Formats: sequence, C-alpha cells, structure tokens
Amino acid sequence: MFARLAEQYRSVVRDLELSLQALACCLRDRGQVASCYTCGEGQSRSGVSFVADLGEGHVVRFLVSDYGITWVESRNGMELLKLEGADAIQELNRVAQQLQQAVIGATPTPEQLPAAAAAVVKAPR
Repeated sequence: MFARLAEQYRSVVRDLELSLQALACCLRDRGQVASCYTCGEGQSRSGVSFVADLGEGHVVRFLVSDYGITWVESRNGMELLKLEGADAIQELNRVAQQLQQAVIGATPTPEQLPAAAAAVVKAPR
C-alpha cells in the first residue's frame, strides 16, 4: 500500500510540475513575472516551486515538496492567504481557470474570483 501511495504522490508532483510550467509561460506571455523550478532530476524529482508577481506587490507562491503542497498569497510582503493540500490545489485550479477565461475574453465578475485570480484577470496584457 505505501509503495502505491508514494507512486501516486510522485505522479501528482509530475502533473503539478507540468501545469505550473504552463501557467508560468502563460503569465510571462501576458507580461507578468512568473517562474517555475523543479528540485531533483528524472524520476527522483521531489519538488516544484512556482512564483508569480501579479503586480502592485501581489505575489503568489505554490510549493510542492516531500513535506506537502502549499499556496501562499502575499501583498507587499504581508501574507494574505495560506492554503495546504487539496485546498492549495483548488486555489491553483481557480487561478488557472480564470486565466484561461481571461485569454478567451470571458471575464468573470469580481465576486466569482479569489484574490489571486482577480489580479491575474485585471493585469494588463
């Protein structure tokens, strides 16, 4: 059972790595500062770090490591929101969906957006 769980976690890390790299590329294409780094090489990858500056001192960090998965959102160095595990992945998913909607021109109302996604949608192209 534990070997299966370990493999599933490695699979999640690989999937998140690809998704975060794509999100970083999309944000950079929109003129925003974003980066995505991996720790380790090949099958032994053990973590991913994604950081995006959404402007006006608004920064989001998404970290995946052997210790867990974390979303941290801050403005001017002050932590606004910290989510872990499934909640962190859901927040990342919401931001990615809002970015995708903004790209195709369907801008949602501010009530529909979490703080980070609102900044992504409002950011200049």
